[in-house]
Amino acid sequence: MSIHTSRQSTNTSNVLCVIMGGGQGSRLFPLTKDRAKPAVPLAGKYRLVDVPISNCINSGFRRIYVLTQFNSTSLHRHISQSYKFDQFSGGLVEILAAQQTLTDATWYEGTADAVRKNLVHFLNHEFDYLLILSGDQLYRMDYRAMIAQHSESGADVTIATMPVGRSEAQSLGILQVSDDRRVTRFVEKPKDVAVQDSLRLSPESLPKLGIKGGGEWLLASTGIYVFNRDVIRALLDNTLTDFGKHIIPRAIETHRVCSYVFQGYWEDIGTIRAFFEANLNLVSELPRFNFFDMSAPIFSRPRFLPGSKINGAHIDHALVSDGCIINPSRITNSIIGLRTIVGAGTELNRVVALGCDYYEMQESILEHERAGKPRIGIGAGCRIENTIIDKNARIGDNVVISPAGKPENLDHPLYFIRDGVVVIPKNGMIPHGMVI
Repeated sequence: MSIHTSRQSTNTSNVLCVIMGGGQGSRLFPLTKDRAKPAVPLAGKYRLVDVPISNCINSGFRRIYVLTQFNSTSLHRHISQSYKFDQFSGGLVEILAAQQTLTDATWYEGTADAVRKNLVHFLNHEFDYLLILSGDQLYRMDYRAMIAQHSESGADVTIATMPVGRSEAQSLGILQVSDDRRVTRFVEKPKDVAVQDSLRLSPESLPKLGIKGGGEWLLASTGIYVFNRDVIRALLDNTLTDFGKHIIPRAIETHRVCSYVFQGYWEDIGTIRAFFEANLNLVSELPRFNFFDMSAPIFSRPRFLPGSKINGAHIDHALVSDGCIINPSRITNSIIGLRTIVGAGTELNRVVALGCDYYEMQESILEHERAGKPRIGIGAGCRIENTIIDKNARIGDNVVISPAGKPENLDHPLYFIRDGVVVIPKNGMIPHGMVI
């Protein structure tokens, strides 16, 4: 292989990456009450946004913008403290928050509108391909393969797709493709069986698309797109607001739109139930997403915390993050986030504790004790199951928390239930002896 060819095959300087920070994140409320969706903690020590940023870095793409407008303070702090490139190798991870200007007083009205409002800024960069990513998905992908197929196929737009069954297809955008991977049709969340039948991949097309194994498959959009530079400018020369609902269906009619089939693990963490189950899957012996794969690590902020201290606890199928103090307790099928303190005699089963931002000072602990209030962390003698405990929460002693026998969705002054999961909000407090 010549030096020229080798460099061409590994050239990543012609790609600009844009991560969509999401809107209000209402389906992830109350986790999004005080933070943007991409800033929601994941797997004890990460944030959701670490996943697409890490995929970009592992793919060799180092020019990354994150577009956001809701509760972006913690997201901005996390990114600025986590991702610093040296001045010689170059690279940036920068937030572009929605802002009102003298010429435009509106906020981002959708994914396409967010890119449109920043397009002049993006076009000041040299790039051939614009890679659009979501900030709330869990997957590991080498984007170079997608870019290579996009370039070789002569596509104007490429959509990353994945094979799904009928039940999953009802909640996703489904594409119909020809044997040369060109997208010919797009249907949003098809529930009609006849429509699903018309979109189903034929057995003959599976090997042509590189899909292994037989079975009944439909191709779902993952919301990951590659656009040619001139194409994105032309497709956004209008007032349409969303890529999935407006831009892509129109582009299929006017441009060469192709499918890049991805067959790895991919999870859209858009709801409390999806967030809860994706986290708990990480504690299984063979999780569908492997954070231990160092060939493509997931990066995050270095915190320089001590190793966790376990004082005689029984821990089974759990993930314990840095800086925790676990007193004699029983923890099963749970994630214990950074700096979490668990009291003696407590039982946690299917609990996702997001951890704490700091260690509480002794003065604060004593002050709360005098007022009859718990310290930060999980108290002694508690029984907690099927619960998400957000950051800096105070769970008192002898507290019982379970969604059993309660409505699927419920708002209470001290807690929430969403999708059958109890959520203790950030900085929330559950008094000693309370039964939920």
